[in-house]
Amino acid sequence: MKRALIVVDVQNDFCPGGALAVPRGDETVPIFNRLMPSYDFVVVTQDWHPPDHISFAASHPGRKPFETILINGRPQTLWPVHCVRDTSGAGLHPALRRDAIGRYEKKGIEPETESYSAFSGSLAAQLRSEGFRALDIGGLATDYCVRATVLDACAAGFTTRVLVYACRGIEAAPGDIARALEEMRAGGAVLVHA
Repeated sequence: MKRALIVVDVQNDFCPGGALAVPRGDETVPIFNRLMPSYDFVVVTQDWHPPDHISFAASHPGRKPFETILINGRPQTLWPVHCVRDTSGAGLHPALRRDAIGRYEKKGIEPETESYSAFSGSLAAQLRSEGFRALDIGGLATDYCVRATVLDACAAGFTTRVLVYACRGIEAAPGDIARALEEMRAGGAVLVHA
């Protein structure tokens, strides 16, 4: 069975020193560099936000990063400004290999819409049309964009594995990562720890 790898958001702003750094996020880079050549297809996602994106605390006067508000009736965590399109922060980690990447999937591009999942566009259709039914997913952050991507992959009917060893999370509240992993498992994904 053909299997694709989805590398979620291994970007400068999500790595140490970035605007929204995921603890030890850069540790995923050598793991993905080693894994990529063994896959039939590699997708790399990138947050690619406009400077006034709705998820930024700066877009909501009087609000601070990490507060949660309702937007269109849904809870939304407000973030520091991060991964603004065409900035170095939105770029992929410089050590992440590029030669094996088959598709770059940009998300969060609309100012009024938050998109954590890689499947907010045409990715599922492309993967199906090219005969992919099995996906391995890892990256940043376990409890946000990885979680959303995995749940959407399962809902779309893909056989999905979470490469837990190639994920790092934010853990804004104690237990967030464990809860996200359990939600992914309950949603139909297989958790791979080594």
